[in-house]
Amino acid sequence: MTDRRQQAIAIAAVVQAATLVEQLARTGDIPLTDATPLLSSLFEQNPESFDAIYGDPGHSLNLGINTLLTLASGKGGGLSPDITRYTVAILHLESKLRRNQNMITALGNGIQQASRQVEHFSISHENTIAALAELYKQTLSNLSFRIHVTGNPTHLQNEHTANRVRALLLSGIRAAILWRQVGGRRWHLLLRRKQYLNALEQLARPEGDNQ
Repeated sequence: MTDRRQQAIAIAAVVQAATLVEQLARTGDIPLTDATPLLSSLFEQNPESFDAIYGDPGHSLNLGINTLLTLASGKGGGLSPDITRYTVAILHLESKLRRNQNMITALGNGIQQASRQVEHFSISHENTIAALAELYKQTLSNLSFRIHVTGNPTHLQNEHTANRVRALLLSGIRAAILWRQVGGRRWHLLLRRKQYLNALEQLARPEGDNQ
């Protein structure tokens, strides 16, 4: 069940990115504690282990895990449909990226360059966010499929908010790549939903609670 656990973690990260993009577009603000693990994952290009990417998922991906649990259990009526739309769009964009090796190389090089911003500032500093957003614009925005983000125009027209949206979408793509690398497939989300639910429920429990 290790593979399913890893798949659940990775898809929860995709959903967390989608949820934060929806919140940003609607309200102009998101909790830093939810965004930082996703942004940090971009710079874990050669992790020592899978668990080094997001740390303790019950803490770092709590938002994504609980949102995905709500959606997968069929109780997502109170959630914005944009969350599902962005999740599906991120997975679709990753499939487009997978066929473009030159862009994959450009993304890797761009993230290496952006890591210099992290060294001088921090993961969440606006300079780092701007570098990641520019990387998204120069690469993924040029694919034939683009993610259309809707929300409050006042927030979306704010440059810093727009940059955060792009940086989060980039982190969602990173999670989608990871999900596929550990065996995740879109049809799994339908035909193996029960297995995903079990894995997510385990992740949502506090460490040490095995009951």
